[in-house]
Amino acid sequence: MKKDFFKDSKIKFPAYEPWISKDDKKIVDKALSQSMLTLGPQLEKFESDFCKYSNSKYAIAVSNCTAALHLSLMALGIKKNDEVIIPDLTFVADANAILACNAKPVITDINKENFFLSISNIKKNITKKTKAIIPVHIYGQVCNIEEILEVAKDNNLKVIEDCAHAVGTFHKSKHVGTLGSTGCFSFYPTKNITTAEGGMVITNSKQIAEKVRQLRSHGMTKSLKNRYSSEYPWIFDIIEPGYNYRLDEIRAALGITQLKRIKKINELRKKASSHYHKNLQNIPGIILPDMVNDKSHSYHLYTIRIKSPYKLSRNQLFKKLKDNGIRTTVYWMPVHEYTAYQKFAKNVNDNWYKLTNPKRIANNLISPLFCMLFILCRLFLKNEQIYSIS
Repeated sequence: MKKDFFKDSKIKFPAYEPWISKDDKKIVDKALSQSMLTLGPQLEKFESDFCKYSNSKYAIAVSNCTAALHLSLMALGIKKNDEVIIPDLTFVADANAILACNAKPVITDINKENFFLSISNIKKNITKKTKAIIPVHIYGQVCNIEEILEVAKDNNLKVIEDCAHAVGTFHKSKHVGTLGSTGCFSFYPTKNITTAEGGMVITNSKQIAEKVRQLRSHGMTKSLKNRYSSEYPWIFDIIEPGYNYRLDEIRAALGITQLKRIKKINELRKKASSHYHKNLQNIPGIILPDMVNDKSHSYHLYTIRIKSPYKLSRNQLFKKLKDNGIRTTVYWMPVHEYTAYQKFAKNVNDNWYKLTNPKRIANNLISPLFCMLFILCRLFLKNEQIYSIS
């Protein structure tokens, strides 16, 4: 086991530890021997493999999930003064990607039972300026996507699925991300598979895929391979300015071997989740996440809620676990609590929107990350129950 990244000598069990195998190191070393380290064969294979895994027609690898969200919004024509509905309990990347389009994120309340976007509040927040919804498959569980798609269809809205937690999450045999216009994935180090930093856009639309692919590389109308296969590689056009959101060959290579292990990785996470569930289910005051027995969960995070009569508050439990050498964290603060986004949490009358569920829920959430779950479970079992640590 690696030492705590933050050099805290008390920490025996870090919050996460990426699984980097010998195969990962071997393929990365191979990529480093190439003459071209971007937009090459490793990227093409990673995209092709992800298409096959997700059963999507197109996959475009990018530098991170925020880039995936931003490019999806651009490809769908989201522009200045447009409105896009997002849940209040999500990472700020959703809001940032919308703002990067000069559009407005409409921060919307969630259901207290499952943390998904509240359908009734989505409907309340739809205006003439609303163009899209970004539902989040939070913690790796399929959100209320069918209801959201129905609302979107009735109101002529696009749906961009935030699948940052959801590599390996399926809905009725379809991988999430294939249900809306696009799906956006993250390969950050804490995710089920990692490329250190990285992301992916999947879609079944050729038009969207071509637009995302162009915008990923400054808006160039020819790929690197096509440019250097032509007589004059410097001749290409830029119809719409884009960005440098490319995923390099080194990280793409890592993605290839990581994706090969996704089934095993998610099976281990499910097994670890079952251990947690078995040993925490009878503790008063601890609310456990829903357990599912199908493929509708990638088991990215096992997030519990703390309430009375449990004798410690969420923050006290966090500190107690840390004092015992165990790192945990909270996913996340509600978006509207950050200064930069407070103005987007208002209703049409410019009164503070009563976003009560996210704040109430976020104040009692705590998330152990899955890569340490087996060790944590053994520790809990050794000490009989989690409350024996308190």
